[in-house]
Amino acid sequence: MEVIEFLDDSGTVLVKRMPDNGQLEIKWGSQLTVRESQDAVFFRDGKSLDVFTAGRHVLKTQNVPVVGKWVTSFGYGENSPFRAEVLFVGKQLFPNFKWGTKEPILFKDTELQMVRLRSYGSFSIQVHDSLLFVNKVAGTMGLYTTEVISDYLRGIIISKFNVVLARMLKTVFDIPASMDDLNLVMRTELHNDFEGLGLKLHDFYIQSISLPDEVQKMIDTRTGMNAMGNLDQYMKLKIADSLGDAAKNNGAAGAGLGLGAGIGMGMALPNMIQQSINPQNNESVSDKLKKLKELLDMGALTQDEFDTKKKELLKQI
Repeated sequence: MEVIEFLDDSGTVLVKRMPDNGQLEIKWGSQLTVRESQDAVFFRDGKSLDVFTAGRHVLKTQNVPVVGKWVTSFGYGENSPFRAEVLFVGKQLFPNFKWGTKEPILFKDTELQMVRLRSYGSFSIQVHDSLLFVNKVAGTMGLYTTEVISDYLRGIIISKFNVVLARMLKTVFDIPASMDDLNLVMRTELHNDFEGLGLKLHDFYIQSISLPDEVQKMIDTRTGMNAMGNLDQYMKLKIADSLGDAAKNNGAAGAGLGLGAGIGMGMALPNMIQQSINPQNNESVSDKLKKLKELLDMGALTQDEFDTKKKELLKQI
């Protein structure tokens, strides 16, 4: 007699076959112990005959048609043609699966036009139908772990995510307000796909949807321009800051020269700013661009600020 049981110390085993090596033969009268977090699928001669739930079960002819080896030994010797095996299925929660986009998703944004998005998150699964999962997914594998199935599930998720993102979002600026709705819709969309594998999607979370770095910089620049309010006052403040930095960088010997140059620049720059930035100025666009470039060379404008204003002036041509 023998006791058949399986304990998963790793917490990653979805299906484990017993016996795990040698002849797939179970002795008549063997005791099968199934834990609360397990199911045991009994196979004989390649066919699944029953699913045992938690408890202790005695494998004998009264409840499972297993042919004892002592009977078959008369005709087949030591190698019995009758095969019997038990597949233990872990039904506990398997948490913290990771998913993410290997390649950026092309998204049509109503404000930014075409952008490429990346996203990642997590999800958790449970085996809902042991017999279906064993026959459809695990097959004849003696050991089936979460590592084996994770890539396949991620592929399903990314496929659904592309569709849901295009249907629910108009612009990436709506992402913070729509995150809960996206999580709920994704769980609903994935329900049938996971159920068809004998699995239950316990939870699903989108942790981040991100833009390329260059697009994020453009958004930051645009946000900064909107937050400036009075552009003229902002430019004067930037000039004052740059003059202060120049004065700090001068040594003791050149302090007087630096101060004089700073005063001269401070006297001239407001007029240059007014002429290059004021939309009511009568100067040509080319003159404005030249003065704008001078401000950039002086350090009064950042490159992003220069590029933004340059685009505005070029639109006037």
